[in-house]
Amino acid sequence: MTTTNGQVLEFKLGEEQYCVSIDYVTEIVDVGELTTVPNSPAHVEGVMDLRGRTTSIVDPKAVFELREEDADTQRIIVFDPEIVEDQGAAGWLVDEVNQVVQIDLDDVDESPAEDEDAIEGVIKQEKENFVIWVNPESIHS
Repeated sequence: MTTTNGQVLEFKLGEEQYCVSIDYVTEIVDVGELTTVPNSPAHVEGVMDLRGRTTSIVDPKAVFELREEDADTQRIIVFDPEIVEDQGAAGWLVDEVNQVVQIDLDDVDESPAEDEDAIEGVIKQEKENFVIWVNPESIHS
């Protein structure tokens, strides 16, 4: 799924900018107390109770093999449970949530990554800055 309305939520993982289609996002919450689940995959930080629903919290830095840098501004982006149908509610632990921006789909370049499903594309912003557009469906499938 690409964005149906041209809007993406930008966030930081380490020093890099990433985004997801706003269509996937249900809310953004502060990091609460996480319960570690024994024998879970390395990218699963734990679970938390979010309004009575057990929500798996994934660290996308582990998925994308990025350096670990914890930020004081960490937040959790909670995704619509429809994208992780077999796994229930899920959220991503990100270093910082920036903003919702309108993009022109003509400004999205193809991903040079080998895993074409995980990366929707690359968005070039002014001053040689890039935003990596990720697909949460491929991460949770």
